[in-house]
Amino acid sequence: MSVAIENFVKAIYNNDKHDIKNTRPGNIAKQLGISNPAATDMAKKLAAKDLLHYEKYQALQLTEKGTKMALNVVRKHRLWEALLFKMFDLSLHDIHREAELLEHQTSDLLAEKISEYLGHPKFDPHGDPIPNAKGEITTIDTSITLAEAQEGKTYTIARLMSEDKEFFEFCAQNEIKYRNTLSVSKQFSGNKMTQISIGPNIIVLNENFTKIIYVDEN
Repeated sequence: MSVAIENFVKAIYNNDKHDIKNTRPGNIAKQLGISNPAATDMAKKLAAKDLLHYEKYQALQLTEKGTKMALNVVRKHRLWEALLFKMFDLSLHDIHREAELLEHQTSDLLAEKISEYLGHPKFDPHGDPIPNAKGEITTIDTSITLAEAQEGKTYTIARLMSEDKEFFEFCAQNEIKYRNTLSVSKQFSGNKMTQISIGPNIIVLNENFTKIIYVDEN
């Protein structure tokens, strides 16, 4: 399958699984940097290949075949992120950018070799689950957004859901990393801000951050 097809089904899968929940052709087009007509045309072609269900003006839904393809691409992407992070200590932004290129050039054999080398990790450095070789995600997500966390409780960072370079730079400078522990000091609900303590730092975050930082209660 072409890179364009793999990116299209992956975008649908990610949107459906994340909080975006918008898999209409127009939203997929915006994400991929293509025109709305091009996205609609692609959706019709992939429907003919039994990769997705297409109905005019409706959200796109992957078929079982399309989901399997998307998970295969996601697996390779997240394995590359884990490998690049381990070997070169690249930033979370950089590993994502490089994995976007490498995922399409990776055979199933190489993906399995990478997984073996890493000890078959279940999560990538962002905290995203890595599908196994069968295209299954075997972990259960119990995390909540930092915006939903309760005052006075301690949490472990479970996921950083962003592709923004400045977000990851801020996180790195303030010890906001996958599996690090933080305490919620105060929820300023009226102003949609959260004060946390993490390491030696006391930080106040607005909802642009607290809605894309996911945590598990300790």
